[in-house]
Amino acid sequence: MVPALRAGVFTLNAGPRLSILHTESSIGWGGQEIRILTEARGMLERGHQVMLLTPPNAELLPAARKLGVPVEAISIARKRIGPLLELRKWLAANGRRYDVINTHSSTDSWLTAVACLTLADMPPMVRTRHVSTAINNHWSTRWLYTKATAHIATTGEALRSQLHRDNGFALETMTSVRTGIDLNRFQPLDKAAMRARLGIPENPTIGILATLRDWKGHDDLLDALKLLRIKFPEWRLIIIGDGPQRARLTSRVQKENLAEIVRFVGNVDNVPEWLSTLDIFTLPSFGDEGVPQGIMQAMACGLPVVSTPVGAIAEAVQDGSTGILVAPKNATALAAALEQLMADAALRQHMGQAGRAYALASFGIAVMLDRMTDVFVRAVKARKEH
Repeated sequence: MVPALRAGVFTLNAGPRLSILHTESSIGWGGQEIRILTEARGMLERGHQVMLLTPPNAELLPAARKLGVPVEAISIARKRIGPLLELRKWLAANGRRYDVINTHSSTDSWLTAVACLTLADMPPMVRTRHVSTAINNHWSTRWLYTKATAHIATTGEALRSQLHRDNGFALETMTSVRTGIDLNRFQPLDKAAMRARLGIPENPTIGILATLRDWKGHDDLLDALKLLRIKFPEWRLIIIGDGPQRARLTSRVQKENLAEIVRFVGNVDNVPEWLSTLDIFTLPSFGDEGVPQGIMQAMACGLPVVSTPVGAIAEAVQDGSTGILVAPKNATALAAALEQLMADAALRQHMGQAGRAYALASFGIAVMLDRMTDVFVRAVKARKEH
């Protein structure tokens, strides 16, 4: 049980104990939400105080409760006067007990910034940017990022560089903090045993782990699979995850006679076991990514990766070493990269081992927690000195 911390107890000496308020307006589920919970749980275990605010219908709400992360439901899903007033009321009553507010999406960042503008003695706001979506240069947006926000944390160096290049945000106001994963949990398991446990045939298998959104590239993967099917009839595809495209993708697989070689397993809790049934991992995303956790988890489990160089993916997948990068939205290029690995077991093993080594050196939770703690401490220190 983490003891309650009073605002003002915070010190900047070695081993500071922080009181951290997270806000997240998203109601969906994906890597961003997993990052928030992983970080919050890790901070709690280090002795910090954590609170999360999220909408009543957010998938994050029950997930946080299940993990023992303190959470309250508050209607912050939309940029409207009602949610603004509700958040302002909550902050007026509770905000001053926190050292820092960490916002995560556009809506909750705007609501928090405006609410804090109308209240005295609010804690500094740190914005975590999880994706590489372009930000406009309107004066109001610049105010949000350069005035209302004390510091910006990005989930990859590519995102930090993009904000500096395209928006002119000063590099010293931003820190790249890659998402960390539990390397004790994500590790190679016995493939034969996992396949037997999960009812997976002995066929060689490609897998994708991602929320079923159109920009994750599932359609490109199915297109590539059709190109590879004749030459590699024994290979299978496992699609791990769920999302808004589930019904459409399932229908497509049925209509195109791919049901015998494609399996949907939905969201699963035993991700390392499922990853350990695979021979190749792929994520042909063409969207606004940071460093997807699915890629990091697959590498930690010793899998070679075929992906695209969007967002900060290239910071994890070293082309030709831990995997192969191909142009996004290009099923032919994707098929060629997959074929290279499908035809060469030794190459799969070599890249998988290299990926595992890189994950051990770079993807641990401790690194993420250390760097986020430093970001929070600097934001608090700057506010005290202001």
